Amino acid sequence: MKNNKDTFRIFIVEDDIWYSELLSYHLSLNPEYDIKCFSNAKDCLSCLYQNPAVVCLDYSLPDATGEEVLKKIKQANPDIQVVIISGQEDIKTAVDLLKQGAYDYIVKDEDTKERVWITLNNIRQTFGLRQEINYLKEEIVKKYDFENIIGTSDAIRKTFSMMEKAAQSKITVSITGETGTGKEVVAKAIHYNSDRRNKPFVPVNITAIPKDLMESELFGHEKGSFTGAQTRRVGLFEEADKGTIFLDEIGEMDINLQAKLLRVLQEMEVKRVGSNKAVPIDVRVIVATHKNLTEEVKNGNFREDLYYRLLGLPIVLPPLRDRGNDTLLIAKYFIDQYCKENKVKKLTLSTKAQNKLLDYPFPGNIRELKAVIELACVMADGNVIEDVNIIFNSTSSLADLLSQELTMEEYTYRIIRNYLEKYDRNVLLVAKKLDIGKSTIYRLIQSNKI
Repeated sequence: MKNNKDTFRIFIVEDDIWYSELLSYHLSLNPEYDIKCFSNAKDCLSCLYQNPAVVCLDYSLPDATGEEVLKKIKQANPDIQVVIISGQEDIKTAVDLLKQGAYDYIVKDEDTKERVWITLNNIRQTFGLRQEINYLKEEIVKKYDFENIIGTSDAIRKTFSMMEKAAQSKITVSITGETGTGKEVVAKAIHYNSDRRNKPFVPVNITAIPKDLMESELFGHEKGSFTGAQTRRVGLFEEADKGTIFLDEIGEMDINLQAKLLRVLQEMEVKRVGSNKAVPIDVRVIVATHKNLTEEVKNGNFREDLYYRLLGLPIVLPPLRDRGNDTLLIAKYFIDQYCKENKVKKLTLSTKAQNKLLDYPFPGNIRELKAVIELACVMADGNVIEDVNIIFNSTSSLADLLSQELTMEEYTYRIIRNYLEKYDRNVLLVAKKLDIGKSTIYRLIQSNKI
């Protein structure tokens, strides 16, 4: 039997040996098809452990009907596609079988081989897409494995312990920490290490959705429920059904909508805007905020009952300045990532650069560290990053710059251009200030990039 991972395994179940061999020969013309023939249902069912992609099933077998075999195949593995091949053109039977999960119903005639060939080709394409999707899902799960979250400090180890507890339960999780500490990364790690890993993870940034549209975005709406509602819309809670919804910056939610969110969490059902029908949902909720929700409750900005409903398992993310040498570990990760994505030789940090990173408090936390490291990689002339340029003095200045969503090249050019304007286009002085080679600046000027 072929053992190629790209092989598309097909079972042919047909008691007419001549017809079985004819169909097998025709399909084997495709080298990607691995064909196995059976003359009865019993032998086919006993080999389902081999995970065929498709079963071409004769409807009238000596030991079972096609309907009986179809049911057993779907019970064993719902992903196996079943193509019924029958000597009788019975519309009612065909419709019933399709309702029960058959992919197609083909009548034996002179065109059968071609129809089967086309049907299997269509299934093959879908099969390939499903394999690719499964591969991508596996890669995502690997990416967010707890072991891939970088850090060895005592502060982050406590966080790891809480994350593991969260992944093993269905409890609501509330993540707090300064901006840029990686709250969404933690939320994804909890989801992809839980029993919901193969279901949707739906992130929602509360600050990015206009207040007037928030209810519709979260809970959906019916056609005509308000001006502009031209079609029915399924809300984000429904999209997250059986999976996880991540409500980032929950502290920014309008207090009037908080009551509706509380009802959804209590009843585990949503009502779309413009509808009285309740839609049941099964959603794991993770929330995050950089605000102190206790203070928000005291100040009347956040409902106390919703606060206790969301508190669940609290996870506090430490700021980067409290994580010691984790800064260097994360910096190395960003350097390696940059080199891989840009296909450049491996870069390392000099002792001077390492000490500078350790001495800086990073008010923008990991997000700021990434920006600093990527800039340093762009500016590096050799294989060693001799220095890093800490150009941000406050979290707000970092936020203002990052909000422009520049590319790294635009980001780099903007900095050099601003320094040239500030120092009257003195290239030598700017090169010294930014600790980069003057040839780098001259090259960018000659190419009209700055």
